[in-house]
Amino acid sequence: MPIYEYECLSCGEVHEKVQKFADEPLTICPKCGGKLKKLISNTSFILKGTGWYKTDYASGATKNAVKAEKKEDKNTETKAESKTDTKTDTKTKTETAAKA
Repeated sequence: MPIYEYECLSCGEVHEKVQKFADEPLTICPKCGGKLKKLISNTSFILKGTGWYKTDYASGATKNAVKAEKKEDKNTETKAESKTDTKTDTKTKTETAAKA
């Protein structure tokens, strides 16, 4: 069951109350009898580990699209490396021929 926080508008006292979702919110301060306001507080619920992202449990179509995208990235990297190697080889051959 969640813990709800209430602040009294008269005395400023903050109260915590463990309540069910179906329970009515508190309206009267137990200390002074003033009107209570329900506070919004930070949650202690944290999602850790795997399984919380769209890509963790993707459908078959999404998995295939992700795999294809990874292959494209690898192919692009390989093409860039081979272009660099080709330019270096050509330059070296031209320089060697000019010196001879």
